[in-house]
Amino acid sequence: MYVGHYVAAFALKKQAPTLSLGWLFIGVQFVDILFFPFVLMGVERLNLIPDYTATNHFELEYMPYTHSLLATVVWSIFGFLVFRYLFKLSVKAAFAMALAIASHWFVDLLVHTPDLPIWSDKSPKLGFGLWNYRYVAFGLETLFLFGGIYLYQKAINSKSISMYIFGLVLITIHATQVFLPPPEVLNKTTLAISAVASYLLFAWIAHKLDKRNQKTFK
Repeated sequence: MYVGHYVAAFALKKQAPTLSLGWLFIGVQFVDILFFPFVLMGVERLNLIPDYTATNHFELEYMPYTHSLLATVVWSIFGFLVFRYLFKLSVKAAFAMALAIASHWFVDLLVHTPDLPIWSDKSPKLGFGLWNYRYVAFGLETLFLFGGIYLYQKAINSKSISMYIFGLVLITIHATQVFLPPPEVLNKTTLAISAVASYLLFAWIAHKLDKRNQKTFK
């Protein structure tokens, strides 16, 4: 998934109200933030193939260090320890970050082709393959995103529409990737930089909107 991952960030805000939504945005995309630099370094691999599935143009060939279930557990524990002992957050907030990181694998499971390893590249690989069904996958992303925003709004008792507007921007960006033809030239470096930059930009915007909403509606 892409923007559908943010459902976990929005939903976890209720469990950790003092934790910035921006950090939760980073958490749910953490393994992808690692994955693209790993691809550029040759640690993990993807192949760019136009229309590989109905919704994207890449084959995820080798990614045991970021997208295996075992790696998910390891990175989630790492996130908990960093936010509990380095950032000095409460156990509840650190656990919310761990859950945000862990959520990525389980949300990916719905849409990926069978490329998510259990522990290594030699282990069984899972994925329900909804990426092969363009409208189903896009509808699920939309449902997850706006369902998450609804839960967030309830959690902080906000009547602002700013987060819904942000959601519309996110789903519009995603729609251009799903429904427009692939670029004439697919480039791993461009893909990696644009993906990581978008994750960080979205997290920054989420942080700013969350901060404003908290001040207004607390």
